[in-house]
Amino acid sequence: MISRISRRTLLKGATTAGLAALAAPAIVKDALSSSGSLNYMAWAGYDYAPLLEKFKKATGITVKITSAQPDSETMLSQAKLDKTGIDIAEPAMHYVRVWVSEGMLQPYDLNKIKMSNFVDGAPGASPGDQGEVEGKRYYLPSSWGTEALVFSKKDAPMAYGTASLADLFDKKFEGKVTLRPQSALPAMGRLLEAQGKLPRPFLDSYKDEATMRQIWDIVLAAAIERKANVAQFWASDSEAEGAFRTNGCTLGLCWDSTGANLAPDGFGFLAPKEGAFSWSQGFVLMKSAQNVEQANEFINWVSSAEGSAGWATMYSCNPIGKGGIELMSPKVLDFYKAAYPEDALKKLWLWPPREPWFVKLSTEYGDKWRAA
Repeated sequence: MISRISRRTLLKGATTAGLAALAAPAIVKDALSSSGSLNYMAWAGYDYAPLLEKFKKATGITVKITSAQPDSETMLSQAKLDKTGIDIAEPAMHYVRVWVSEGMLQPYDLNKIKMSNFVDGAPGASPGDQGEVEGKRYYLPSSWGTEALVFSKKDAPMAYGTASLADLFDKKFEGKVTLRPQSALPAMGRLLEAQGKLPRPFLDSYKDEATMRQIWDIVLAAAIERKANVAQFWASDSEAEGAFRTNGCTLGLCWDSTGANLAPDGFGFLAPKEGAFSWSQGFVLMKSAQNVEQANEFINWVSSAEGSAGWATMYSCNPIGKGGIELMSPKVLDFYKAAYPEDALKKLWLWPPREPWFVKLSTEYGDKWRAA
């Protein structure tokens, strides 16, 4: 079965805390007694300073950004090489098993985490979800969002119900599309499954290496046939934005943050009729962490109403803390209302967990597509 989450379910839970509970500053209990510092591996392209200053005022803890990475793959590789003493990092949830298999993480002591902060059903905070490995929780969410269609309202207008992942590979958009292999190849796989052109369901390719090769060989061949559509491959928000602003792209499969940043330039962001790819991003605690107490305080603050609203606003995505949605700006809420009309939120396609062998092979297939 395809893993699905509903933003309506999350937002319903997010409003339960009420505005009254937000009247007082978000001071973390006993946080001032911990003070100290926290070393954090962040994402590139975002201004964390205002939020980290709020956190410091609330807790006395100084967060030091040791490095900023453009994607989960680079974050993983750089964390392996780290010499700066990272305490906490923020990868996508579907990479957690890889981090655990590399022996890089320690599980959380949930007695120190305010699990009641998280909205009901938040990906990464529910028993038995991808954030757990062998019954231990190695991941706690900070935000969640999607990867969907970014399009020029003038040159590639799209409407919900007809807008499709298939548009990315339509000949009428030759030389006008920006993609990243990590999501474009799965997009092709989902399309081929819907067309009855795969021997097994696409999700089976995440189960073992032999099945993946059987399915992805077909997917890669189909993607190579339509490579002429790709004007630019992207790996970060800034690269994706540049593809539209500088390199003439009119359509792409991109993160919601890219869509939000491009909105003033005449671009829309819309879920395809097949369902947008959905991701959860959150915190992992390094095995070598020296500031575990401070890491716990950080997670408790980011999952508070104030913290989760601020984190989601910074990333242009969705909050995971109760009461967070009430503090989001109307502009952000309007953006998501337009992106997910009608039944779009019921079709979200949550990324399956990735084992180390899958990450290696998916990179191999992506490289083959780039080189074709």
